Amino acid sequence: QVQLVESGGGLVQPGGSLRLTCAASGSIFSMGYHRQAPGKQREFVAAITLTGYKTYAGSVKGRFTISRDNAKNTIYLRMNSLKPEDTAVYYCSAGGTWGQGTQVTVSS
Repeated sequence: QVQLVESGGGLVQPGGSLRLTCAASGSIFSMGYHRQAPGKQREFVAAITLTGYKTYAGSVKGRFTISRDNAKNTIYLRMNSLKPEDTAVYYCSAGGTWGQGTQVTVSS
C-alpha cells in the first residue's frame, strides 16, 4: 500500500500564498488534493496524472497550481490569492490512500 507524507500548510493572511507538498512511497498514476472545512464534507481540489494532465475545482481554478516531480513521486500545490473560505484541512490522495492532512488557515 502506498504511503503519503504531506508537508506545508500553516497560517496566512488573505491574499497570501502557501505551498503544499505530498511525497508518495511509489509511482502513482494520479495524485491530488482534497480538503475538508469544519462542518463540511471533504471536497476535491486538484489532481495531476503522470502525464501531466491537470484538473481543478472551479473554486480554485486560476489561483491554485498543481505540479509534480515524477522522479521523486512528489506533487506540489501552489496556492495563491488565498481566501478565508480556503481554510480547511488539506489531504493528499493517491492510489486509494489518504495522507495525514495538513491545516491551512487563511485569516487576518
